[in-house]
Amino acid sequence: MAAKKVLIVLGSPRKNGNSTALAKQAAEGAEASGAICETICLHEMHIKPCNACDHCQTRPGHACILKDDMQKLYPKLVKADAIVMAGPVYWFTVSAQIKLFMDRWYALIGKNGHALKGKKIGIILTYGDVDPFAAGAVNAIRTYQDAFRFIGAPIIGMVYGTGNEPGEVRKDKKLMQQAFELGKKLGK
Repeated sequence: MAAKKVLIVLGSPRKNGNSTALAKQAAEGAEASGAICETICLHEMHIKPCNACDHCQTRPGHACILKDDMQKLYPKLVKADAIVMAGPVYWFTVSAQIKLFMDRWYALIGKNGHALKGKKIGIILTYGDVDPFAAGAVNAIRTYQDAFRFIGAPIIGMVYGTGNEPGEVRKDKKLMQQAFELGKKLGK
């Protein structure tokens, strides 16, 4: 049996941030299950916003006309068996990096549905308030739930928690273990 491919998507501008620390744990869990992981950092990429031209909907092969780093990411998304979306909650929902990335998935809609249909999804969220409602985490969770329900990709699990200082979540052994276990589930 071929090893599962897990794509870890980092949506934080911080290389040593809390969502990144949890994503690294998820990657370790997935690799412990025999999966092959690849991590991409959206903040380091040049991704333009969708310009609503609908070119991708009129041409076979999901051909987005925008020439940017999404052209490298589309094949990775399609080949992945599982995807981990990891990012902080900024201004009451997903980070701008994540939202921009997800908006460009419009190009993955085809005759047979969405190219991400059936892929296993893991969600990792961190936020500054202890209350997920006050922090806006519930808005981010709802964004993910609605988007992946529409696509037809099941969310296998979510790991979310508080961390104000970069890397602070590393002290939360329970949260770190949850991230590891999420990775193991996605890697099987």
